[in-house]
Amino acid sequence: MPESPENLVLIELRRLDEKVDRVMDEVREIKNRLGLVENQQAGLQTQYANLSVRLDRIDARLDRIERRLDLQEA
Repeated sequence: MPESPENLVLIELRRLDEKVDRVMDEVREIKNRLGLVENQQAGLQTQYANLSVRLDRIDARLDRIERRLDLQEA
């Protein structure tokens, strides 16, 4: 005897529920991974800013050395 239509609907709803649960788990994992990527990007931006500051200081020091040794062109 075939299953009643109500049972078939319940079976399909349970399957859909399981699929939605899997999708939600995957979305959670993707969000976590995206958060890690964003943190790494922020770290790289900080490193870039620090390098830029260091280069500016080196440039200022080099200018001062050139002036003291009269190596700058007018």
